[in-house]
Amino acid sequence: MMKKMKWALSLLLMAALVLTGCASQQTKQKMKNIVIAEPVHLIAYLPLYVAIDKGYFKKEGLNVKTITATGGAHVTSVVSGDAWGVIGGPDSNQIANNKSKDPITSVVNVVNRANVYLMANKKQKLIGNSNKDLAEFMKGKTIAAGRYGGSPNLLTRYLLMKVGLDPNKDVKLDEPADAAAVVSLVSQGKADMANGAEPQINEGIKKSAWGEPFYGFPSLGDYAYSVVSVKASTIKNEPKTVQKFVNAMLKGLKVVNEDKAEAFKVLQKEFPSTPKASLKAAMDRAYKDNLWSKDGYITKASVAKPMDVLEKTGIYTKGYKYSKLVDMEFVKKAQAQNK
Repeated sequence: MMKKMKWALSLLLMAALVLTGCASQQTKQKMKNIVIAEPVHLIAYLPLYVAIDKGYFKKEGLNVKTITATGGAHVTSVVSGDAWGVIGGPDSNQIANNKSKDPITSVVNVVNRANVYLMANKKQKLIGNSNKDLAEFMKGKTIAAGRYGGSPNLLTRYLLMKVGLDPNKDVKLDEPADAAAVVSLVSQGKADMANGAEPQINEGIKKSAWGEPFYGFPSLGDYAYSVVSVKASTIKNEPKTVQKFVNAMLKGLKVVNEDKAEAFKVLQKEFPSTPKASLKAAMDRAYKDNLWSKDGYITKASVAKPMDVLEKTGIYTKGYKYSKLVDMEFVKKAQAQNK
């Protein structure tokens, strides 16, 4: 009798293990894999990293990972289907959308300030901050401006034109495809100035390539600098998936904006080789400049600014329609559910 009971219990245990394994396998099968292409690994994208680290996407049934695609490949990765979505500027999307039958559409805001700064090697010092002062300071210099057509490059050109300089004649623009290359260009003496963001700013300070930024584009105010976007066909065919992604992103934004200690823990995981002091300085700069969107909403005014930069620099002059470039239905629905 005892042997029969032991045998029965063994069978029940084996059945339970099989069922558990099947359930686990079904759970794995239900998880949708999503790739988000980023142009460079930036501290500014912290809300996305937080949503991944804290499991907000997994709770929505999404397995999200990022890939770094430099040289403008972050946008073409979505066009080709190699990535589900992209984090970057709506201005870059608009250029790619020209004559496209499946345009890239922005669904949630992340970085709501122009996250670009200008630094100069330590031999130079800006005196005054008027347009005239800036023009005299920058004229004749070699500037590591990043990829032609990329947001840092366009903003640098925009400022040069604003202060009365010709980007093609009054300065020399070095335009490497890899945004991270600007630090080495200045530290090696191949450039006098550079644009960049964190962690490049503090990396350059640490290497004595430059001091604190002499100009910050966050001063432009609300600016849809980095938004998450997907193809129009994705919105049409996978609306539930897009909604789940946006739901998780809003949670990531909330943590970054309201729980600085927790956000910093994730930041340290994401940039393990960067000294703690440098990361803290980067975070202080981000909070001081109100870098991150509070609610994920992409306003018409915040899109108008990067599009104005595109037009004034002559990179793209064919206009745009906010309604085709941005879709806020998912953010609105997520906000309504959280009330």
